[in-house]
Amino acid sequence: ALRQMGIAEPRMAVSGLNPHSGEGGLFGTEDDEEIAPAIEAGRAEGMNIYPIPMPPDTVFYRMAHRKEFDAVVAMYHDQGHIPTKVLGFAEGVNVTLGLPIIRTSVDHGTVFGKAGKGTADETSLKRAIEVAVQMATGSRR
Repeated sequence: ALRQMGIAEPRMAVSGLNPHSGEGGLFGTEDDEEIAPAIEAGRAEGMNIYPIPMPPDTVFYRMAHRKEFDAVVAMYHDQGHIPTKVLGFAEGVNVTLGLPIIRTSVDHGTVFGKAGKGTADETSLKRAIEVAVQMATGSRR
């Protein structure tokens, strides 16, 4: 998906599941036992992935402010949505990976309560369409 968006050599990070990515087992073992081996497998296939799960409270900062990564794989829905919404609520886009088609959507949910009232903000919808076009054409915004 990142190459489809015009990023030739994507730099990725994977967020840990537990606080401080488990702190060596002190806060859980999933980061060491499940996530780290998956990162190793991706790296073995040639993916440019930071070598260990990154603490969830800092990985998005390093992506947004230090520009160290092009993408972060979050361990669950809200873990990835919180920083996205803080950095640009109206511009957030959800991209579903692993499908045989390009699938993007708004990042704020359905907002049924705004239907028919003329109060919805279309920014995220426009952005979702732009990202789909980027992925289809391989261009970078």
